[in-house]
Amino acid sequence: MLKVTDLNAYYGEAQVLKDVSISVGRGQVVVMLGPNGHGKSTLLKSICGLIEKVQGRIEYQGQDINGLPTEKVVDMGITYIAENRELFPHMTVLENLKLGAFSKNARPHERVNMEKVFSLFPRLRDRQKQVASTMSGGEAKMLAVARGLMSNADFLCIDEPSLGLQPSLRFEIFSTLKEINNQGKTVLLVEQNIPQIAKLADKIYVMEEGRISFEGSKDEALSNDHLKEVFLGM
Repeated sequence: MLKVTDLNAYYGEAQVLKDVSISVGRGQVVVMLGPNGHGKSTLLKSICGLIEKVQGRIEYQGQDINGLPTEKVVDMGITYIAENRELFPHMTVLENLKLGAFSKNARPHERVNMEKVFSLFPRLRDRQKQVASTMSGGEAKMLAVARGLMSNADFLCIDEPSLGLQPSLRFEIFSTLKEINNQGKTVLLVEQNIPQIAKLADKIYVMEEGRISFEGSKDEALSNDHLKEVFLGM
């Protein structure tokens, strides 16, 4: 579904990604682990057209999308869910969700997707009129993921959904992501060192200093003592 080949990305003259190649099959959950500040978020942003200077090939369903504007990438079925949530703080939960369905591909499906979102996140149904800035960290994460689903995307690029959450809320978020995957969505997920994440993954990558240092299945990752200790916290 997605194939990234020899990707290099820059902020100004500073190179962040160095010949990165990954692949994500339809219906998979692929997890990108690695230290903070080593390029994981830059990879997701590059895929979604949010980085200006990117060299290499990004194929989505056989089409090279590198260089396309972000709105075109969204229309093709890819969405980016940022680690800092990027909600509209003075708008209600419902207003934030409706804004997630702004693209021409999403608007005809707004009502159906709204019901799917409320089924996944019942708390949001109860809090439709609540202003986003008054939500807890966990609730705001749920709203950010839900708003991404409102885009009608088939491919979700999710950046550190568990960041700053207590363990019980992490478990809830990960369980919901698995349910989203079971409903047919493909997920590329960035995390740091969360043990539960290995249970979700069909494939695991590790990025260090802008390069891929490990690629393998969940079983291969769990049999790698260094990876278990450093990146899975096990």
